[in-house]
Amino acid sequence: MTENEQTLRKFFKQVWNEGNLDAVDEYVAQEYKIHSDPGDPWDGQILDQEGFKNRLKISRIPFPDIKFEILEIVEQDNRIAVSWTMRGTNSGPMGDFEATGKTIEAQGLTIYYFEAGRITGHWQVADRLAVIQQLGLAF
Repeated sequence: MTENEQTLRKFFKQVWNEGNLDAVDEYVAQEYKIHSDPGDPWDGQILDQEGFKNRLKISRIPFPDIKFEILEIVEQDNRIAVSWTMRGTNSGPMGDFEATGKTIEAQGLTIYYFEAGRITGHWQVADRLAVIQQLGLAF
């Protein structure tokens, strides 16, 4: 396992699965670019570490128990592609919608970019429609 893969696995566990804001400083570069992430409010933005922490806090409000399971990792040069399954319970509001209490499961693929052992950004495709359908918010 390469150093970047170890970093990415720890990032998923500590940052996304545990919601550890302090861990952001360890894994995320001073500038983090969201190259492409359709449907994400931060799509196309460059965040500093505090901005990333804010994104993490807001993203976890609808699903405070969210967990990502890494399915597969492919690495080339300074990039790692990871396929994942996300699971969580909608116990917080999501935009204008009240919490439903429903559990969701969705898949996605993210390419993370690295420089000097830190994550500098991502390019992502996530099945947000599956989330909305499972919550009963779309047909």
